[in-house]
Amino acid sequence: MAEQGIHKINMLRRRWVTYQVLADAALSAVIALLAAGLFFILSWLVWWAFPVFWGSFAVMLSLHRPWRIGNEKITSFLDKEFPELQESAGLLVLPAGELNVLQSLARSNAESVLYHLEVEHKPFAKRFWRSALLLLLSTLFFVAIKVLYHPANGSKIWTRGIGIAEQSFPMEKILPQIDGIELTITPPAYTRKAKRSQDRFNLSAEEGATVSWFIKTNVAVKNAFLLFNDKERVNLKNIGNGTEWQASKTISQPGFYQVSIDGKLSELYQIQVIKDAPPVIHVKAPKQYTYIDAGEAQQVNINASLTDDYGIADALIIATVAKGRGEGVKFKEYKLNFNNTFGGNPRYDVQKLVSLPALNMEPGDELYFYVQAKDTHQQQSRTDVFTVAIQDTAELLSMDGVLSGANLKPEFFRSERQIIIDAEKLLKDKDSISVEKFNARSNDLGIDQKLLRLRYGKFLGEEDETVEGPKTSDKVADPADFSNAAKILKEYTDDHDKAEDAQFFEPAIKAQLKATLTEMWKAELQLRLYKPQTALPFAYKALRLLKDLQQKSRSYVAKTAYNPTPIKLDKRLTGELDKVIQPVNKQEIKPGTDQFEGLKNAVAVLEQLKIHPVLNAADNRVLQVANQQLSARASSQPGIYLSALGAMRRILSAQKVNTNDIGIVERAIQKTLAAPKVMPSTDGHPADMGLSRSYYKNLKQAKP
Repeated sequence: MAEQGIHKINMLRRRWVTYQVLADAALSAVIALLAAGLFFILSWLVWWAFPVFWGSFAVMLSLHRPWRIGNEKITSFLDKEFPELQESAGLLVLPAGELNVLQSLARSNAESVLYHLEVEHKPFAKRFWRSALLLLLSTLFFVAIKVLYHPANGSKIWTRGIGIAEQSFPMEKILPQIDGIELTITPPAYTRKAKRSQDRFNLSAEEGATVSWFIKTNVAVKNAFLLFNDKERVNLKNIGNGTEWQASKTISQPGFYQVSIDGKLSELYQIQVIKDAPPVIHVKAPKQYTYIDAGEAQQVNINASLTDDYGIADALIIATVAKGRGEGVKFKEYKLNFNNTFGGNPRYDVQKLVSLPALNMEPGDELYFYVQAKDTHQQQSRTDVFTVAIQDTAELLSMDGVLSGANLKPEFFRSERQIIIDAEKLLKDKDSISVEKFNARSNDLGIDQKLLRLRYGKFLGEEDETVEGPKTSDKVADPADFSNAAKILKEYTDDHDKAEDAQFFEPAIKAQLKATLTEMWKAELQLRLYKPQTALPFAYKALRLLKDLQQKSRSYVAKTAYNPTPIKLDKRLTGELDKVIQPVNKQEIKPGTDQFEGLKNAVAVLEQLKIHPVLNAADNRVLQVANQQLSARASSQPGIYLSALGAMRRILSAQKVNTNDIGIVERAIQKTLAAPKVMPSTDGHPADMGLSRSYYKNLKQAKP
């Protein structure tokens, strides 16, 4: 029995070691598959994934060391997972001579339980199953890369626009005389991209790139050239006994081209052009309109991010300062440079701290600025105009308009103004007075601010903090009113102690009064903390809100009485009306030629070809006109119309038309045709479908 227990423990240990090794192998395979996918994208040898697998497997084994799993670990696992062993599995691996009587009995019991115990594989295989799941996912990832990305035949390429754009090309068919093609694309200097080569005719190049074709033929060729957009012809130069040909061209517009070998044209090949987008500017700070209150720092921090698909060459701030009012406004423009040095990187985070006094700005002046950026292709872009205004303290503290016109409480405005003046005077006297006196005067100003706040609070229904509480009333002393809660609340509470119940002003004015009280609270807090410099911005803002309330309280009442000039009765109705005529607007509409007439006629011909797929001479002429229009479309949008142009040419050259080509051409024509415009017509039907005419006709025929 004891030998069987030891044998089962050894078997479980081998099972554990096996699953650990398999888990390490699965994780190594995951790493190898990910590396293979990366190698495939970079066009490296995929076989380098095998050394990656063996290297990863060796690292995994050295980290986990499954061979060091001993019987002690197995017995500890058994004691933890199976309570029926009574934590006596460890006694099975100890020598029988070292055990006492109780241990011997426990060992005998554990041997009997372990002999009949069925241990499943699941507890040992948890880590293995997780590794197997990762292996499945990595396999799907590698298969997806193989399907979606084929650099060999050009079915997918990845190019750079703003981010990464993926452009697809159809499978190419080349002329039988062509043995090989090497196409070299040299991007323009502004892209800072390296020269690249490909072995396919369909190409995608940056705007302004130089493309070179090197074509090798399997037979000697006498004449070869490239035909672009059915118009431009570029001759291929013979550089090797009629079997090697070369040509170059700068690509600036999208389109298509064909290869001609001894008069035989190839199929249509696409030319995709990657346009250079202008820089993108995002201003993070400040806001569109910034108002600098009195006491705040007269500076603005301009923070923006600049991005471009290839690189930023330069950026600056165009600022304009407006001084004065009315017809006396003067403008001065400044060009401010950022602190950054632009070296052509595609992204920059720029920042500029603009000191407004350095631009000779004074209270009441405004600053208008926008950010302008230029990329390495000399394309410029700019932001909207941002405005920064400095509060005019002279106008704010003036008494103009306070002593005249409607006013809620003129002395309240003067009180807030006086608090600001006293606080500024206190700051001037700070160096000439003691700290105790400075703090006492600041605290007194805080008390004045509190009193002013309480006086304004009455407009919102707030109670004075100095009012004593309600006194005992004899009206509730009657024992009969002991449980009359409504009467007790009426005597001991105030119906107007809630701000929402106060009906002095309309909601907009109440909201602004609340904002004013909030600023007064903040100013009072700083004054109580002996910080009058910090309290000034809040006090200025409160004063500005109060001045705004004063302007809102004004109203305009028009005169109700009007005395017109008496009319002379002898001249009444004697004016000449022969020159007063009804205006008539005449417009002659000439029927012009429809630019899509050829395509519309082609649709009718294509529908007939579905029934009778043989092309006659008249239909051939109609489709030739449509072919020219599709060619013009394919020159500007080859990705959309090039397949339709190829299908149209197959229809024109085939003896029996293929219905699949007809469907391709019809779908392209439907994308081209616009909805017909509604033209004026004289023979329109009435909206009531003739019901009114029939009604009046029957009405006349009715007998009285």
